[in-house]
Amino acid sequence: MPFLSDTLSRVKPSPTIAVSNLAAELKAQGKDVIGLGAGEPDFDTPQNIKDAAIAAIVAGKTKYTAVDGIPELKKAICAKFKRDNDLDYTPAQVTVGTGGKQILYNALMATLNPGDEVIIPAPYWVSYPDMVLLAGGTPVFVEGPSQNGYKITPEDLEAAITPKTKWFIFNSPSNPTGAGYTAAELKGLTDVLMRHPHVWVMTDDMYEHLVYDDYEFATPAQVEPGLYDRTLTCNGVSKAYAMTGWRIGYAAGPVEIIKAMGKVQSQSTSNPCSVSQWAAVEALNGLQDYIATNNEMFKRRRDLVVSMLSEIEGMECPVPEGAFYVYPSIAGLIGKMSEAGTLIDTDETFAKALLEETGVAVVFGGAFGLSPAFRISYATADETLREACTRIQRFCAALR
Repeated sequence: MPFLSDTLSRVKPSPTIAVSNLAAELKAQGKDVIGLGAGEPDFDTPQNIKDAAIAAIVAGKTKYTAVDGIPELKKAICAKFKRDNDLDYTPAQVTVGTGGKQILYNALMATLNPGDEVIIPAPYWVSYPDMVLLAGGTPVFVEGPSQNGYKITPEDLEAAITPKTKWFIFNSPSNPTGAGYTAAELKGLTDVLMRHPHVWVMTDDMYEHLVYDDYEFATPAQVEPGLYDRTLTCNGVSKAYAMTGWRIGYAAGPVEIIKAMGKVQSQSTSNPCSVSQWAAVEALNGLQDYIATNNEMFKRRRDLVVSMLSEIEGMECPVPEGAFYVYPSIAGLIGKMSEAGTLIDTDETFAKALLEETGVAVVFGGAFGLSPAFRISYATADETLREACTRIQRFCAALR
């Protein structure tokens, strides 16, 4: 009798974490490695948030809390949704988890049965399909090609919906591409969803505040109020507030699903860290000015990376609307040979050869469901990005 669960065989470890770990290992060995795989800001958590956490510790707020969040944080989340998205939620419609990933996982565990389908646009965040599989569902992928800005169309969504479809997972701005849907583009998708009342929407808005140029963020229940009663609006403090390690995510939606998610959490992790919750209260209620300041730095880095990668023959690098990723296509480089003799037959071999021959660690596009491409996280110092892109330019120029 096998000891490990059959369910485990359906999933794979996170490729993005694997790349970051490999880069760290090579650095520890003394090798000159630039890691561009991590999806987290390089900025420190703002001081007011750290001060709130210290104050919570001093005040003894270190005990168990309510399973799915303290009342003060739920109230702050409701205020955030009203302020930023014009969405009205009560605390009973809000749940708080140990990071955005747990929120999504709880929802899938609480709702999926064998045979249920979940539509996931590709490229996608690496964890979406594996979480669906762990919960017993079936991921259904819909490709958004580079020529369409890595976005899907209403026709694409319509064609993917079946009687078995339970969820549509929506992520804008996107990890891994940074693509952001305009309100008009989103309205096209929500019009389709309004014709299929059995399909629920799980919207991952984690990069909501990381947007550039004239792009304006919108979320499905805001664009189409008719979807309010079957939308789970998910978010967190990790990216905009540089709080990745604090592990606080949250969601709002119908009370029925919020209670079900709380039941899952009550028998898995129980409450999120009490101190982190108090820090998140300050993040959401406190000054927000530094977000715009940080975004200016991110935009400068985006423009640097896009301009340098766009100079490479055989590589196309769309300009992302948000997040801190670029997702260049390398279709024009497939079939070439690296200087060290590696045949670039896939984006995975491209990423491996790039790391071995230049010391630049990126994540190959196959991990995100759309090849041939790769993802760069530009959440690092300008000089580091410039050096990394220079190495990529040299590597590609040497391909024959």
